[in-house]
Amino acid sequence: MALLDCVFTRGGGRVVYLWVKAFHIIFMVCWFAGIFYLPRLFVHHAMSEDAPTRERLAIMEGKLYRFVTPFMALTLLLGIWMLWLAPGLLSQGWMHGKLALVALLVIYHFRCGQLVRALAQGPTPHSHRYYRIFNELPVLALFPIVLLVVLKPF
Repeated sequence: MALLDCVFTRGGGRVVYLWVKAFHIIFMVCWFAGIFYLPRLFVHHAMSEDAPTRERLAIMEGKLYRFVTPFMALTLLLGIWMLWLAPGLLSQGWMHGKLALVALLVIYHFRCGQLVRALAQGPTPHSHRYYRIFNELPVLALFPIVLLVVLKPF
């Protein structure tokens, strides 16, 4: 708790911060579940040669994207709230790294939305191999984000 003691300058205190942090983590896990699974649907969509299956996958992709987008928004809003409660965190280098990676994840999320719309329109714009690689990108952000937040290396 010593780290938290030195960063609080606004109302709400430690207890509010910890509640906000808990829900931030919960919504982040929900968001990641979606952005891990959605590109897997893209892989199946690209591999399918059956029109009814592609139509069903397009519906699933659209529903999943609309379902996880609020989780992204809540993750971001709660993260902003934590920074408002503890603005001293913004002076720490690890936080800058985390925020940069989160910005990339937001871009990734909106790219998923573009792909959902493109796949719903007709033929897949990419091969299943492309989507398999695309599917791994969130992992490349998740690992360093967790390590930065837990280890606070700089």
